[in-house]
Amino acid sequence: MKTLILSDIHGNLPALEAILHEEPHFDQCLFLGDVVDYGPFPKECILAIKYHMDIGVIGNHDNAIVHDVDCGCRGDFTVASDETRAWHKTLLATYEIDFLASLPKTEHTWIDGLRIHMAHAAPNGDLTRYLDQEALPRAVSGIDADLVLLGHTHVQFEARIGKKLVVNPGSVGLARDGGKACYALLVDGQIQLKRLEYDVQRTTSAILEAPLSEQTRNLLNAVLRGQRV
Repeated sequence: MKTLILSDIHGNLPALEAILHEEPHFDQCLFLGDVVDYGPFPKECILAIKYHMDIGVIGNHDNAIVHDVDCGCRGDFTVASDETRAWHKTLLATYEIDFLASLPKTEHTWIDGLRIHMAHAAPNGDLTRYLDQEALPRAVSGIDADLVLLGHTHVQFEARIGKKLVVNPGSVGLARDGGKACYALLVDGQIQLKRLEYDVQRTTSAILEAPLSEQTRNLLNAVLRGQRV
């Protein structure tokens, strides 16, 4: 069985399309949250994830646009998040917001004989906590799973903690560890971490035309081009 694992799309349709083109055949798709904020194509990304996703959880940016609350993101991204969220609110229809609202904070499933726990940021459903490697063992200690899937940090990794494997597929649309589209595959019980080149220019050009401040446009386009900030 082949399972596509996606997280943190953030309105970057060209990145998502590149992954779907690279992986046209999969048995199911798991989504770890954050379709919206930052990128210029929130509607198109919501439509794509609704079509392809089998099981998904809500992200902190999704939650923020649903409930009109702060997303709790990294401080240096607060202005960019606030500006793009206000813009996205003018683009999204009620049924698209309702779709985001329908996503739970955590999910559990079985695939290839593995007990899988899904959450956006922390395994307990905290949507805003940033877990570093030192915090992971305690965070997953009470989770009854073989495989714990998390997103949120926009940094791709896998870590073995006792009998559990913790995997972050990285960010589809705004990777902070390089400018590629990141994702993961679970194939016959084995995890594969993947990165792809995509049409970054299409995304950065759309951001330059968006109703955003120069500060936000420059920050987002720097990250999209692979610069570490």
